[in-house]
Amino acid sequence: MPTLDAIRQAARDLEGRIHRTPMLTSSALNERFGADLVLKAELFQKTGSFKVRGLLTKLLRLGAEERQRGVITVSAGNAAGALAWAARDAGVPATVVMAKTAVQAKIDAARGYGATVELVEGDLMAQYERIKDERKLTGVHPFDDEDVITGHGSLGLELLQDRPDLATVLVPVGGGGLISGVATALKLVKPEIRVIGIEPEQADVVSRSLDAGEPQKLPTARSLADGLAAPVCGTRNFPLIQQYVDQVVRVTEEALLEATRLVMSRTKLALEPAAAAPFAALLQGSIELDDVTATVVSGGNLDVSKLML
Repeated sequence: MPTLDAIRQAARDLEGRIHRTPMLTSSALNERFGADLVLKAELFQKTGSFKVRGLLTKLLRLGAEERQRGVITVSAGNAAGALAWAARDAGVPATVVMAKTAVQAKIDAARGYGATVELVEGDLMAQYERIKDERKLTGVHPFDDEDVITGHGSLGLELLQDRPDLATVLVPVGGGGLISGVATALKLVKPEIRVIGIEPEQADVVSRSLDAGEPQKLPTARSLADGLAAPVCGTRNFPLIQQYVDQVVRVTEEALLEATRLVMSRTKLALEPAAAAPFAALLQGSIELDDVTATVVSGGNLDVSKLML
């Protein structure tokens, strides 16, 4: 499991390579929800997503032979762009496996950063494993990896450094990479802080895993918040979520759409639905807030057509 020293070292390794993203406020949202909200604006991060924190950390820790072979990952979109950018920054060839139905802007972003993009049908993980083995590439899991988790922990450190008075942190949840890293960092520094994860009802693999007591796999996982539609909960992420996350709540597709429109209209931030998940939970009344609440807002590449429903 990641240690606080390892997370702090990852943060030092990332310094100067990625952005230190701002903490923003909105009086309109504070009034709407009756709370003191702070938005960690990871949509201003390199590639528009928190993903570069973990993936660049992973690449920086690879051995020379692993780097020379080139790396490969599988992604709905944000991890693809993040790995492509991180690999270019680290001087490593990159391949990303994506579904043919992935958002075109995310496909274009990965290609734009120089990665080889393989568009496939069927089981993404099976196709990823096949291509990795055939080409003898170094596999980089987008979330189920200790180095990736450790890199994401840097975000938790920044939250507390910028706002040490935080009482609650709301984190969007897909396969568990972000929340496991952030929660570990937060709890190791400030054990009394509340960490709450939010995931779509139609892609609730983490909630189901917690109910079952072990990582689960969904037959399908589709959501307006495609960045959260992971079909599996990571085996390395799961015990950290069990230990450090206080609650995981589900949100409806309707709430995700309403929340995305609300936050965009009040803040003018071009966030994708995955980033609006915490606000969807607030709209549903699923969370009772304490004094100061931070929400992690990661933008990715917005498919505006989803908001035209």
